[in-house]
Amino acid sequence: MTKFLTLDDLKAKGKRVLVRLDLNLPLRNGYVTDLTRLERSLPTLKELSCQGAKVIILAHLGRPKGINDSLTLVPVFEALKKAMAPTPVFFCKAAQGLGVTAAIQELKEGEVLLLENIRFVEGEEKNDPTFAQEMESWADIYVNDAFSAAHRAHASTEGIAHLLPAYAGRLMEEELTVLDRVFDHPQRPLMAIIGGAKISTKLPLLESLSSKVDVFVIGGAMASTFLAAQGYNVGASLYEPDLLKVAQDFLAKGVTVLLPQDVIVAQNLEEPERSEIRLISEISEHDKIVDIGSLTIQLILEKMKTCHTLLWNGPLGIFETPPFDKGTTAVAQGAAQLTREGSLFSVAGGGDTGAALANANVLKDFTYVSTAGGAFLESLEGKTLPGVMALEKNNIIYKK
Repeated sequence: MTKFLTLDDLKAKGKRVLVRLDLNLPLRNGYVTDLTRLERSLPTLKELSCQGAKVIILAHLGRPKGINDSLTLVPVFEALKKAMAPTPVFFCKAAQGLGVTAAIQELKEGEVLLLENIRFVEGEEKNDPTFAQEMESWADIYVNDAFSAAHRAHASTEGIAHLLPAYAGRLMEEELTVLDRVFDHPQRPLMAIIGGAKISTKLPLLESLSSKVDVFVIGGAMASTFLAAQGYNVGASLYEPDLLKVAQDFLAKGVTVLLPQDVIVAQNLEEPERSEIRLISEISEHDKIVDIGSLTIQLILEKMKTCHTLLWNGPLGIFETPPFDKGTTAVAQGAAQLTREGSLFSVAGGGDTGAALANANVLKDFTYVSTAGGAFLESLEGKTLPGVMALEKNNIIYKK
């Protein structure tokens, strides 16, 4: 497991603590529509505030490419202020310069200051050393609680971690601990459900997991490519004909792979009432595979009952269009039941996975659902995350 300092190692009273959070929240008409990422950040903020730290938050919203008023953090600030009440929370309209310095000087112990969108600063995404040094002057300590941005070597995620004593926040600690348990110390058998549209985007993930996973469940449109690689007609379904050999090679590795045995097909997504169930040997040239069938659902759930760890990335069908969410929902609810019973350690994340599990109303029943997208996937692919590596190197320098 990556070695890093946590809040357990930190005495924050009276210290200026720079905290990188993931507050990249969805907005509609100037209001936050989903508080999940904010809520997951609250344990770190409240712990630091209760210790008497002067908390300065760094966060981004979208990809502004310079100052962009439509991506201001003001709506996020309003949500944060309510979530942290009665703790005083302030907003600084700047993300660098004298305005930031002045706002920090006004902070009292236990108070919280949110700076404007850190990506408004040109040096942020360039990991500019000069900007990192400016941030260093603002604080005594750095805490990274934005695992979802840890795959970016930016000034607020990587550069600053080399200049101040650096710690993992509670969410970062939780994400890394869960990934360590799944990869390095899993209770076997380990099942991985991998869905999504294309093998091309999931190939690094499949290759990385092939030596670690006991049972693969392949779903979504990428399953069509695997079925075609086995010689089945997939009709008008989305698949990647240029990757048939890749799919064949993966199946030849000898790993256990569960592919659909029956599917739901439709010729028009706008006419779901005309969808039908087919065995994979019965698909016609005009059929589009949109979900897994009841036989496949049962096959997955029966196999899942023999497993003790589950890693889930990607839906099993077009879950955004009911009733083509039935397969994903049924499997998710089965996993949730096994988790509640204590026989399954279930971890999910990346892409649309969280939305699919929320649609199935099982988010709170899984052992852990990551809020990260790209960082979660890159971790599964075995890639080094700059933000995490910086914490590890900082540990060597500052641990006493």
